[in-house]
Amino acid sequence: MKKVLMIGTGGTIASEMTADGLTPGLSPEKLLQFVPAISELCEADCVSVFSVDSTNITPEHWMRIAGAVRDAYDRYDGFVISHGTDTMAYTAAALSYLIQRSPKPIVLTGAQKPIYYDSTDSRTNLIDAFVCAGSEQLAGVSIVFNGRVILGTRARKTCSKSFAAFSSINYPDLATLQDHRLLCYIPGERTGEPRFFERLSTEVGLLKLVPGMDPELMRFALERKAALIVECFGVGGLPSYGDNAFFDLVAEYTAKGRFVVMTTQVQNEGSDLSVYSVGHRLKENRRVLEAYDMTTEAAYTKMMWILGQTRVPEAVQSLFYTPVAHDILHS
Repeated sequence: MKKVLMIGTGGTIASEMTADGLTPGLSPEKLLQFVPAISELCEADCVSVFSVDSTNITPEHWMRIAGAVRDAYDRYDGFVISHGTDTMAYTAAALSYLIQRSPKPIVLTGAQKPIYYDSTDSRTNLIDAFVCAGSEQLAGVSIVFNGRVILGTRARKTCSKSFAAFSSINYPDLATLQDHRLLCYIPGERTGEPRFFERLSTEVGLLKLVPGMDPELMRFALERKAALIVECFGVGGLPSYGDNAFFDLVAEYTAKGRFVVMTTQVQNEGSDLSVYSVGHRLKENRRVLEAYDMTTEAAYTKMMWILGQTRVPEAVQSLFYTPVAHDILHS
């Protein structure tokens, strides 16, 4: 029988009702008591690394989860991480860079309703997650939710309330589950050894453009961060409101050593700075990177991982465009 470690981090799935609303309080051991069928699937052990609403997740929490997987890696066949849904996609992306080429499944799951609700999705998601964690077909980091297995670098929360909370962006689902039976479309690579990383830079920011935005907001972010992810309109570019203020800021701060990553607010199909003049003129700056089909969550956490390793422009550019866990197809 496979051995699976469940790592508890809090979230709605582990929440109880309090005077201040739902608050995480149930341990992973308590969660498993609600789903006795899991004992028939595998030998499950539990550890709680913290218990928080996922709104409060920080990069430090990502490091603690990765550390828990690293410390127990040789003793288990797979891992289930119970997590809040609101920032689960960021955590899945971050873990995809902190734990690379894992031949063992590392599965994140959670729920839209607490586990003690009669109408909860918690029990189904937990069973599915353990099925995937013990599978011989899957590998690496994924999110298992509402019968779908989504690559960790491609996941995004696209529904705030319904059970179909997550979508796979610009990449097909890895697998589906029907009555807790796994139908795998894209098998994982299960050879080789995992590589664990222990550094993430917090000097990465994110700026979403809105019509008429004051360029000083970009200056504020670039002054304080080593890299800035810019969510542009459409296929990408910077606005000109009768001047070149945004372009001048990019030129000024990249000359000072900052990096700018251009991505798009549009959920599907990615960016292409070469299409319009508002984007094309950025292509010559080697410190301006383009996310193409990457999710914002992946672009953000990948830059955190890269800047934790190097600040050399050529190396940053090379690492950004080198696929990790199929995070980028077009570069």
